[in-house]
Amino acid sequence: MVGDDGTESGESTVGRPWKPVLGLSSDPTEPLTIPIPKGTVFDQPEPEDLLELTVIVPARNEEDCLGACLNSLVQQSDQVFALGRDWELIVVDDQSTDRTAEIARSIPGVTVMPANKLEKGWTGKANAIWTAARKARGRWLLFTDADTVHEPGNLNRAMHEAARHKVGMLSYSPRQIVSGFAQRTLMPLIFCELALAYPPAKVSDPNQRIAAANGQFLLVEREAYRRLGGHKAVADRVLEDVELANLAKRRKIGLRFRYAEDAVAAQMYRTSSAMTGGWTKNLALLFNNALFLAAWRVLDIALLIGLPWLAIELWNARFAAHSLEWLGAGWLLLLLWVRNLVRFYARVARSNFRFMDCALSPLGLPLFAALLYRSWFQHKVLKQVSWKGRTYPG
Repeated sequence: MVGDDGTESGESTVGRPWKPVLGLSSDPTEPLTIPIPKGTVFDQPEPEDLLELTVIVPARNEEDCLGACLNSLVQQSDQVFALGRDWELIVVDDQSTDRTAEIARSIPGVTVMPANKLEKGWTGKANAIWTAARKARGRWLLFTDADTVHEPGNLNRAMHEAARHKVGMLSYSPRQIVSGFAQRTLMPLIFCELALAYPPAKVSDPNQRIAAANGQFLLVEREAYRRLGGHKAVADRVLEDVELANLAKRRKIGLRFRYAEDAVAAQMYRTSSAMTGGWTKNLALLFNNALFLAAWRVLDIALLIGLPWLAIELWNARFAAHSLEWLGAGWLLLLLWVRNLVRFYARVARSNFRFMDCALSPLGLPLFAALLYRSWFQHKVLKQVSWKGRTYPG
């Protein structure tokens, strides 16, 4: 059978020119710089007829959210895009001790498989995804987290979007669902910094070196995934999604990244302890200058509190000598405070959170600064982080 790349099915492409797939280089003279023999990424022979899509959901103790995620995915099946005929949905149970596997098996059309034994040098998530990816039958592979909820038609639209933009990798930053005071005040601060550190327009520009992806929704074309080396290439990386995006940029796979409230939503954390642990694991990896950023957030606290306090103190000195000068200085400090407040909220608005959450965000500054320091300390001093009962090198 002749495949999409023009070769006979099962025929190796080693030593032959690379024929472009979607976002890959269209220069016919460019050699295949990363020759990968058949079978090194997928452990089964290529199927005679590939499905359109394989959706892979790694899950470890996700009984509180997995049902909603899978239902939102299964409901996308219709006569034109039928689950089981045109696409497959695989849940990888990563040694869960709760009802995760039971919930997945209760939903018709879902394939459940256990994760392979976790070997040294692998993170749990990369290992779980790799377990299913090697058996995937789709032309496209979608890696999505169990805490996501997908909008109707999202899967088809995402594949069409990737094809339209001629990219081999498409990642969405979901609309974030938050609950509780700590999440509502902290999350807008973190996501505004992410938007500033990883501007989607620059991430999607092949001429810019900056790369990012969100593992909550990561769509990769099959041959592009093979060329990247799959999750085996990022087996030991805590932020495997960002590392895959970096590989995609370096190997000219073609990368598109955007905020996608129209496509998918996610509630990353359901408890404050989970949120604290999650961001301790991630912040120092997302921001190379985490300690410096923590110092700036402390300065934000000092300015937001200190400037109006000093202005009031100066106004209270109005009957002292040179009272007019003190009064004028107080108003000047108040103007500086207003300017600083406007600047602060202009940054937070980039987070794409609701107005009320952004309005409350100054109250999250102490926690943000503390988590930045804690993440830096775990990674740089203790050189290890813990997540979901496992410890990884920092």
